[in-house]
Amino acid sequence: MARVAIVTGGTRGIGEAISLALKEAGLNVAANYAGNEERAREFTSRTGIQSFRWDVADHEACLNGVKEVEAALGPVDVLVNNAGITRDGTIMKLTYQAWKEVIDTNLGGCFNMAKAVFPGMRDRKWGRIVNIGSINGQAGQYGQVNYAAAKSGIHGFTKALAQEGARAGVTVNAIAPGYIDTDMVAAVPGDVLEKIVARIPVGRLGQAAEIARGVAFLCSEDAGFVTGSTLSINGGQHMY
Repeated sequence: MARVAIVTGGTRGIGEAISLALKEAGLNVAANYAGNEERAREFTSRTGIQSFRWDVADHEACLNGVKEVEAALGPVDVLVNNAGITRDGTIMKLTYQAWKEVIDTNLGGCFNMAKAVFPGMRDRKWGRIVNIGSINGQAGQYGQVNYAAAKSGIHGFTKALAQEGARAGVTVNAIAPGYIDTDMVAAVPGDVLEKIVARIPVGRLGQAAEIARGVAFLCSEDAGFVTGSTLSINGGQHMY
């Protein structure tokens, strides 16, 4: 029987590419989304991947959402914490609400979802959790103290949870994408984007499928000895 995977924010951008890659790898995928029902319906119709709506920032909604997925598809073996938002602004302009929304979604969502699936993975002695961080959580970014803090927190969260899951066959890893050619990056003004690309040694933006391939490996049987690791996929823009 196919293993079951949940991809949060899984109906668009990097999340869509991850959902498709995991389906291609033979997993039974549930794509979570927060609000755009029309986009989710189109995604499900086009891909055949079921979509499930809940807000990852809402702890109870995550617990109930996982129960809904399990009732439809079976126990969850793989979790990809991909859902994320931006509310950019320098700290002089950043509101508490903008800080809280980004922390609660990008970092709190990882806790909420892991809390819902980790006990079952541990009991079954097999699981894969992949958390999507960011180059900006590693290197920082002007005007993104909320986003950088949340993404940086993901890398620490990953290492700590990896230690809890290791002996139970549950691996926990992170991927830190660089600048990827998605709707989020397309919203960046053209002159700013030019300067960003100029700082990427390979000379281009990344593709969502390149992130998805990394996720697919970390979710596979072959990655059983990889845990607590962060895989940077950023075209050489940040190395350490």
